[in-house]
Amino acid sequence: MIINLRRLFYHRHIFFSIIGLLAISTVYIQISEVISGGPIAIAGTRTEQKVVALTFDHSWGNKFTPSILDTLKQHDLKVTFFIMGPWAKKYPEVAQRMVTDGHEIASHGYRHENYGDMPPAWVKEDITKAQELIKEVTGVETKLIRPPNGHYSQTSLKVADELGYKTIIWNVDSLDWKNPGRDVIIDRIMKRIKPGAIILMHASDTPVQTAEALPVVIEKIKAEGYKIVTVSELLTNCSEKGIQRH
Repeated sequence: MIINLRRLFYHRHIFFSIIGLLAISTVYIQISEVISGGPIAIAGTRTEQKVVALTFDHSWGNKFTPSILDTLKQHDLKVTFFIMGPWAKKYPEVAQRMVTDGHEIASHGYRHENYGDMPPAWVKEDITKAQELIKEVTGVETKLIRPPNGHYSQTSLKVADELGYKTIIWNVDSLDWKNPGRDVIIDRIMKRIKPGAIILMHASDTPVQTAEALPVVIEKIKAEGYKIVTVSELLTNCSEKGIQRH
């Protein structure tokens, strides 16, 4: 085939536009294949039911945990605690109380490092070591994991999936770890809740306003007509329209 270079030069904008569209199409197809074919990070569910899952990450300390557990018990609520393996080992009586009180125990890993930056073998080891410690302390075989800092990659999602875990993120972030003030925490949550939401809070020592904000958050959520459940309950009973990916 003979190419007319002069004609191609004068119509180069069309040529490069076609090349660009082909490149974009290729990238789109690749992204679509990744999204449709691999495991996902779950941010919430799609439902018309006024239900939300309340979750707490726990990595270190025990200064505020008793108060948080007392508040949840007073309101007869069951929530999901994402706990780290070493924390469970250091505070076994607290982790065991979570189980006794009926809360869902999930994993927050072994080392507080970004999964998305790590190779598969590292992620597998971290999840497995945390699982072993948490089971040793609580007797619970965890099946949900929240990677530290909510950081993940398609590789870490695949590793977690192969180990039988669902990766759980959130779509309502209290930002309580920044200690913005009790009322700011409350307002952030209430402005963002919707049916099927997963709310992120923390029970570690760094957020010093969470325990104080929690009773008000619970009362306001209930006043809006919402029911508070665990993540597993949300996924099982309140996902009639599907899962919201992160």
